[in-house]
Amino acid sequence: MPQARSTKKKVPDLLSKAAARRRIDVLRRVIEHHSYQYHALDAPEISDAEYDALLRELQQLEQQFPEYITSESPTQRVGAPPAEAFATVRHRQAMRSLANAFNDEELQAWAKRVQSALGTQQAAYVAELKIDGAAISLTYEQGRFVRGATRGDGVQGEDVTPNLRTIDSIPLRLKSTKVPGLLEIRGEVFLSTKAFEAINRERAAQDLPQFANPRNAASGSLRQLDPRVTASRPLDIFVYGTGAVEGMVFKTQEETLGWLRQEGVKVNTHTKVCRSLDEVAAYVAHWTEHREELPYETDGVVVKVNDFRQQAELGATSHSPRWAIAYKFPAEQAITRVKDIRVYVGRTGALTPVAELEPVRVSGVTVTSATLHNEDDVRRKDVRIGDTIVIQRAGEVIPDVVRVLLERRTGGERAWTMPSTCPACGTKVVRPEGEVVARCINASCPAQVLGGLIHFCSRGAMNIDRVGPKLLIQLLDRGLIKDASDLYRLKKEQLIELERMAERSAQNVLDSIEGSRRTTLDRLLYALGIRHVGGHIAELLAAHFRDVRAVMAASFEQIRDVEGIGPTIAESVALFFRQPQNAALVRNLLERGVRPAAPARAGPGPLTGKQVVITGSLSRFTRPQAEQLVRDRGGKIGGSISRKTDVLVVGEDPGSKLEKAKKLGVRTLTEAEFVKLLGL
Repeated sequence: MPQARSTKKKVPDLLSKAAARRRIDVLRRVIEHHSYQYHALDAPEISDAEYDALLRELQQLEQQFPEYITSESPTQRVGAPPAEAFATVRHRQAMRSLANAFNDEELQAWAKRVQSALGTQQAAYVAELKIDGAAISLTYEQGRFVRGATRGDGVQGEDVTPNLRTIDSIPLRLKSTKVPGLLEIRGEVFLSTKAFEAINRERAAQDLPQFANPRNAASGSLRQLDPRVTASRPLDIFVYGTGAVEGMVFKTQEETLGWLRQEGVKVNTHTKVCRSLDEVAAYVAHWTEHREELPYETDGVVVKVNDFRQQAELGATSHSPRWAIAYKFPAEQAITRVKDIRVYVGRTGALTPVAELEPVRVSGVTVTSATLHNEDDVRRKDVRIGDTIVIQRAGEVIPDVVRVLLERRTGGERAWTMPSTCPACGTKVVRPEGEVVARCINASCPAQVLGGLIHFCSRGAMNIDRVGPKLLIQLLDRGLIKDASDLYRLKKEQLIELERMAERSAQNVLDSIEGSRRTTLDRLLYALGIRHVGGHIAELLAAHFRDVRAVMAASFEQIRDVEGIGPTIAESVALFFRQPQNAALVRNLLERGVRPAAPARAGPGPLTGKQVVITGSLSRFTRPQAEQLVRDRGGKIGGSISRKTDVLVVGEDPGSKLEKAKKLGVRTLTEAEFVKLLGL
């Protein structure tokens, strides 16, 4: 630790450039060291006053010699002007969500599936506290922090680099010289409980809306257009792993976290390597009981298979990795009273009863409503207006009514019935035989139209980021639009007349709409809001039919025969396009300049039509790179060995898949043979 006298060094009036450069370098290293000790290790070696003196000296020198200012200098954490909007960043490696376990039995079932897939290999685990914050990805090139992004939809997020630079616990450069050429670090930005309470006290004093919970506050702070606002809030971070890595190979999660900690990145000290599921269970039990003692909020424990080779062997589904699971702490419950039961109409016409509640705090959130799911759920639980009920937030989802406290009934409670007509448009409500959901079948229902438009403009669909719910309501109320295709006929003079809309804002809206004209076929199909068609199904349809007109003209049988699509989805898609108003909507979109591009078609290659499985570690490629090379050459990626498998690519330390492939007579390739087959 530097002696106190070094912090009192005065900057000479006249200092040679060479001496200034040397002193600046020394100061930066010393400040980075003490920042790491304070923010990452919680073990400060000097006082705040001494630290401030070092920082002031560096600031003075950089003012005197501005040519030596660099982006990773500790003085440059808040240096960017306010942004007009956030750019989109595509993650090099997808940020998948995790499957959940809500009790010990589900955790044990997951571990059993892991062990069954690994065969004779014994799995070790890493248990980590699941921090309740905002997931982010930090990109370092040659050890320097160059970009930071929100998780977004897992494939792409928002570029919030200037805001992340304001967080002192994020190093602007890694400590050693031996670092990957490119490194994605994954973590969770959060606010401590005390910081959250202080922010809400300040907002209350200024008569501003208070944040519902620390997670919302952290997320909102990250998405400030002015980095100075973010800097005013004491955000912190814990990192939990890496995404894409080029130029360095890690073998285990334990090794990765240890290396990150050495490089000055903040890793949670409560992370534990568990050699058995019993140790995992003990860890979960401990933090279930003691989580309230932590200075930040956590909603569970993440359990990961430690060995990366075994992780690769286990693979992933389209939604989540098979080698990790999030154990959610038991739901916190609270007692409150039902003030009313109202019905909300969704974009598909589904009518959902929602209990309006007297405000109550649950899991750090003030709750004012809870879902009742459907009419049968209300009947089964016998929920009445005026009842005292128990609610819970299980898995941090929308609050749910657990039960009615019958002993507190006074006789003044009122039974509720599902309305016979839609509360939004007055159309007769229909409940098809065998279904639990009542629906409004009026495609022109205002509630459905608004919900459909919100979905159409959302990030995962057409991504018209300047058109939100409030603007859509105004456009509908004034009759400027009736459906999504009308967005592409809006004019600036129409927008300027709306509330809180100046000329510049109107132009931003038009630019956002214009940018959405060039989209992809899968995005358009998803944006249409076809029942049962999510992002993955939209991709399958786009890859097979390649033109929206072909999808519209396809029969039930043709859609059903697409690999990965069953009869229920096929019936929904065919029925959607048989509706005249839906077909007219698509035609209008095309006439008004929407140009959905078909996915790139893989040309004929050595793997055309073949199913390829990869096992073990490859030296020349990451797993996602190798899989993409297979797709580019016409092949399909399989997750496990079966009689449908054509080729098994065998890397270093292969697992049980190699043995199974030999038994089934599946062709195997070494990495060198794989490279030769690809023509690289």
